[in-house]
Amino acid sequence: MNWSVALRLGRVSNLPTVWTNVLAGSVLSGSVPRPLTLPLLLLAISFFYVAGMYLNDAFDRHFDSAAYPQRPIPSGVVAAGTVFTMGFLGLTAGESLLVAAGYGVDGGRGWPPVIAGLCLMVTIVYYNAHHKSNPLGPFLMSLCRAQVYLITALAISPFISQSVWWGMALLVAYIMGVSYIARQETLARLPNLWPLILLASPFLYGAAGAARSIGTALIYAAFLMWSFDAVRRLVRRTQADIRAGVSQLLAGIALLDALLIALAGDLGLATLAVGAALLTTLAHRFVPGT
Repeated sequence: MNWSVALRLGRVSNLPTVWTNVLAGSVLSGSVPRPLTLPLLLLAISFFYVAGMYLNDAFDRHFDSAAYPQRPIPSGVVAAGTVFTMGFLGLTAGESLLVAAGYGVDGGRGWPPVIAGLCLMVTIVYYNAHHKSNPLGPFLMSLCRAQVYLITALAISPFISQSVWWGMALLVAYIMGVSYIARQETLARLPNLWPLILLASPFLYGAAGAARSIGTALIYAAFLMWSFDAVRRLVRRTQADIRAGVSQLLAGIALLDALLIALAGDLGLATLAVGAALLTTLAHRFVPGT
């Protein structure tokens, strides 16, 4: 398996949105992480994400053989066993890094992030094994992302703040909205519009707080316009627009993180998260995000 296939299987173009999830979880926790904790978390969650993407292709190999024969496994570029092995090794690496964050860092939080990491591993494997036949598949996917906030907070703080719970709820709503839209592939029909209610959740939540500062208001407006443009693309019926719209909404995860970080008062990190959204969009040109 060459590097191009490895990067494609891991959907690595979406990794900046994973990193902003960690940053948002850290800010929302209300505590300052130890110097080594944040790098360990960023690397651990990156392993979890890439491993999850590998397992997604491995478990979907029979479906892809009929629907997407160009995917790496059905096209014969890589063996399913190899992808399974790399996926489970990636989960093990991620969990090992959480053990290091919990016990190997001075002032580490011990078992809470380790147990939360095991829960994430179970969710990732169960989702990938059953999402095709499970109507709750989008919820399970969103739960994987929300658990990044939880793991980060548990690794940094002795308690889970209300801001973390709100952030998790909003992330779940947004990811579910993106997932259901991706399943339907178009918003051109009226019955397909209901996921927009889920996508609107962050904007309803942040409307009042966005007015507190110019920087937060600008991030709110940018996220709103970004999402509106993605939805506009999805109303069209061309495959190029549908693909671009879904990819844009995926990059918007970083903008959701940026908004939550800005609402928590850290405009510097919020600006960094905005940059991550742009980086994700650029990366999608080289490695597809879906």
